[in-house]
Amino acid sequence: MTLIKQSLLLLGKDLRLELRRRDSVMTMFFFGTLLLFVFHFAFDLPPDKVAEMAPGLLWLAFLFTGTLGLAQLFQAERENHCLDALLLSPLDCGALFLAKTAFNLLLMILVEIVVIPLFWILFNLSAWNLLPQLILVTILGTLGFCILGTIMAAITLRARARELLLPLVLFPLMIPVILATIRCMETVMTTGAIDDAMPWMRLLIGFDVIFLTIGILIFDWVIES
Repeated sequence: MTLIKQSLLLLGKDLRLELRRRDSVMTMFFFGTLLLFVFHFAFDLPPDKVAEMAPGLLWLAFLFTGTLGLAQLFQAERENHCLDALLLSPLDCGALFLAKTAFNLLLMILVEIVVIPLFWILFNLSAWNLLPQLILVTILGTLGFCILGTIMAAITLRARARELLLPLVLFPLMIPVILATIRCMETVMTTGAIDDAMPWMRLLIGFDVIFLTIGILIFDWVIES
């Protein structure tokens, strides 16, 4: 309970800072929307290929947009040595990991709530009834992205060129979760049912559970090294 209570306190602090600044969410929203318009004018998708290509394009936009958010994830703690003060406090570092993961997850879900319907409109997708299943898959994939992204953002926190280093170390490690999410969405869009996508769903759930546990256990070593 102490871990959850500390996590909620840190998450509340980050949300209050974001409400005052609105820099991360506005940057992610603007960049995600811009990418969709670029994809819309760059690719003329035939109707019979939309279901195969749409998940890849959509997650390409989420990948770049989420990386922008990760690059600023520890910005508030880096200013005025706030991170050092947090590490000197009796705070459990696992709580810091959970709070940062939840904060980035909330930002990405806010962006996805706008970007996914906009993507449907721009590419003339008619399967609006599949949106609940696709949103469930998207949340699982986004959770995996945020968990691993928070660990990698902490590892590159003190690196000299961390904005360049973060995507270089993050993208190769994200291949399993991105591939599983895209295959899962493609299966749902082509068959209209989520049952056929269950093997990919189990992979996503397993990825999220394993890396969430690893993150809580090793984050004190990651953030202090």
